[in-house]
Amino acid sequence: MGINNYKTIYLAGGCFWGVEAYFKKINGIVSTIVGYANGNTNDTNYTHLKETGHAETIKIVYDFSLVSLEEILLHYFRIIDPKSVNKQGDDVGRQYRTGIYYTNEKDLKIIEKIMSYETKLHGELAVEVLPLENFVKAEEYHQDYLYKNPGGYCHVNLALTSEPLFNEDYSNPDLEEQKKLLDEISYKVMRENKTEQPHSSTLNNEYRKGIYVDKLTGEPLFSSSEKFEAGCGWPSFSKSIMSDTLNYKNDTSFSMNRIEVRSRLGDNHLGHVFNDGPTEKGGLRYCINGSSLRFIRLEDMDKEGYSDYKIFVE
Repeated sequence: MGINNYKTIYLAGGCFWGVEAYFKKINGIVSTIVGYANGNTNDTNYTHLKETGHAETIKIVYDFSLVSLEEILLHYFRIIDPKSVNKQGDDVGRQYRTGIYYTNEKDLKIIEKIMSYETKLHGELAVEVLPLENFVKAEEYHQDYLYKNPGGYCHVNLALTSEPLFNEDYSNPDLEEQKKLLDEISYKVMRENKTEQPHSSTLNNEYRKGIYVDKLTGEPLFSSSEKFEAGCGWPSFSKSIMSDTLNYKNDTSFSMNRIEVRSRLGDNHLGHVFNDGPTEKGGLRYCINGSSLRFIRLEDMDKEGYSDYKIFVE
């Protein structure tokens, strides 16, 4: 998508070499710059951090049509010790403190939501949340350090980027069970790549808070917070619930050029994605067959085992 979809957040998580290398692997991250933030001067360098009070920090530019700030912050908390004061990995000192620094006041509500979620998991956090101040780009040899020096020091487990944020156990049942679980229309859509008739799904007019999951596997796919009325006759969403939720395939059927959308773990046909969605939501329109989805109300998410996903709805 275009640069109008770009937003910025600044994260301090110990040595910025590993933090940068980790986030470069996340879908939707446009660019990264390592630097020094929230010190008491507007200029510093690597050798003067103790005097100036800056924290090693990574500037992240991301495309909000592909990845949400919620997801970025969940990744952030995954790679830090959120209760450690001025220490991450083997690095000790105030320059290695943890912090979330924002430039847009609207981001604070999301940051506070994730902080509350992580506090429930870990207890009192040592992560400071402040407006960005005095950011200074680090020396050039620090930029993309682990790309330039693959064997360099890294306190972050970069292999985590290939693992899901939440525990996942979503897979298709065998063929006989699929036919038992799905009605005729759902089976044709999900397993035979058919399309339901427009305005035929009750989910087209569903606007309560909750999540939409793969009808066969239960894999979370979309949040009500990204649903909108497109007037097309099918449930429409501006993005998936997380950046790695879906698989995409070129579809040239019916003499058209389209991008097919399939669930990642179940590999079930869902619909297509187009570039004519609301610009304020990023410009994408996921046009999804309601017969491939099951809606779970916010009030039912705990008992159905989707508590972690409530942060994408509330």
